[in-house]
Amino acid sequence: MRIETETKLDYSDVLIRPKRSTLRSRKDVQLEREFKFLHSKKTWVGVPIMTANMADTGTFSVAKVLSKYKMITTLHKYYSIEELEEELPKLNKPQYVAYTMGIRDEDFEKLKKILEKGLEKYFDFLCLDVPNGYLERFVECVKKARALLPNHILIAGNVVTNEMVEELLLKGADIVKVGIGSGAACLTRRKAGVGYPQLSAVIECADAAHGISKNGGYGLIIADGGAIYPSCVAKAFCAGADFVMSGSLFAGHDQSEGKLIEENGKKYKLHFGSSSNTALKKFYGKIETHRTSEGRTVKIPYKGNIQNTIQDLEGSLRSTGTYIGARKLKEFPKRATFILVNRQLNGSLEVYET
Repeated sequence: MRIETETKLDYSDVLIRPKRSTLRSRKDVQLEREFKFLHSKKTWVGVPIMTANMADTGTFSVAKVLSKYKMITTLHKYYSIEELEEELPKLNKPQYVAYTMGIRDEDFEKLKKILEKGLEKYFDFLCLDVPNGYLERFVECVKKARALLPNHILIAGNVVTNEMVEELLLKGADIVKVGIGSGAACLTRRKAGVGYPQLSAVIECADAAHGISKNGGYGLIIADGGAIYPSCVAKAFCAGADFVMSGSLFAGHDQSEGKLIEENGKKYKLHFGSSSNTALKKFYGKIETHRTSEGRTVKIPYKGNIQNTIQDLEGSLRSTGTYIGARKLKEFPKRATFILVNRQLNGSLEVYET
C-alpha cells in the first residue's frame, strides 16, 4: 500500500482564466475538427462530442438529430440484430455512429453476425465498453476486435491512468475512453472506492495518448463523464480531450428514452446507469449474486427538444473560445490557463433509485 499526495482535480475545482482575444464574434470559433488515427485509415471530420452509450441517450432517435450537427451517437449495446438491421440503414451517417459492445463471448458472437449481414458499413466507430478497462481479458478483447474490424475506428475503455491508455493504444485502440466513477449515474466511487478526479485524469491521459503516433495519426482520448454543465465540456477540451462524451447532458429530452414522470407539477425523465439496478433487471433479468449495482437512476428535469441543448452547448463552447482567444477547438489546450478555486461549483441531480 502507498499513498499519492499530489492533489488531483475535478472540473468543479477550476475556472478558466480569460485572456486577451482578437476574435470579433462567437461565430469566429470553429468547433469542427479533423482526426487521423493510429490504426484505422479513416479520416474523421466533425464536432467531437458524443452521447454516452446508455440506454436512454445512445438511441437511434438521438442519432438522427446529432448527426445533423456532425456529432457522434454511441449506440447502447442492448439493440437486437433485427433492430440494428432495420434502423442503421435509415441513418446512413456511419461517420457519426458508434456500435457498442462488451467483452463477453455473446458480444463477439453478435458482432460476427453483424459482419455476416454487412451492417458494419453503417458505423465507422466500434466502442468496446467495460467499467474496468484494467482487466487483462479486456486488453485481449481489444486485439480481437481490431482483428475483426481492421479498418474501423476502435474506442476502448474505461481507464483513468496514463500507462493503461498507452497499453490500449498499442494493442489496437484508436481512442481510449477516460473516466471511472465521474458520471452522474455512476456509483463506482461509492461502492468500490475506485476512481480518479476527472480533470486530472483527462490532462494526464491526453498527454500520454498524444505522445504515441504512427503514419500521421495520433493516440486520442475521450473524456467520459462528469460533465454537469456545458462549462465542464469546455474544461475537458481545454485539458486536452479530443472528444467529450456525456450521458446526463443528452438525457431528459423528447428524443431520449427513459420514463417521463411528474412530481409537484414538474416533469422529469429517468436516466439510469448501465450498471444500475434498473438496467440490470431490464436487460439481463436479474442482478447476479456475485456482483452489486454500481449505477443508479436519477431524475433529469424534462428539457424538451434535444436541438435546444445542442445549440446551447455549441454556443457555450464558442463563448469559451472568445474568452481565451481560441479560434479553433484544437487551440483550447494551448490557450487555456486553469485557476484553482476554493469553493465547489457542483450541480446535483435528484436520485430516483440507488
